Amino acid sequence: MGKLTTHVLDTASGVPGQDIKIELFLIADGKRSLLKTTRTNTDGRCDQPLLEGTDLSVGTYELVFQAGDYFASKDQNLPKPRFLDEIVLRFGISDANDHYHVPLLVSPYSYSTYRGS
Repeated sequence: MGKLTTHVLDTASGVPGQDIKIELFLIADGKRSLLKTTRTNTDGRCDQPLLEGTDLSVGTYELVFQAGDYFASKDQNLPKPRFLDEIVLRFGISDANDHYHVPLLVSPYSYSTYRGS
């Protein structure tokens, strides 16, 4: 049974990214459909998989992380407009029976991601 998971690491502070709003979209036929909105827990993870089982299908998806709001809540003296605000990761699911882990490593000025396990 496949699933989609994520986590966020604040690489500037070396801590999990807590209480970050994440939106999950399905991209199909040129349209973007909101599937889920969630927030990270104290470990920077979501309490449940974003999608699993029959809810996960082959297709193109987007995760939108509200990183700018997270760093603003840390009282960091960031310039306006923020260099990074919403971070959009668009990725494909080619096997609905597999586990796709899409983490975000983020600072106010950079981010990276990878397909984890």
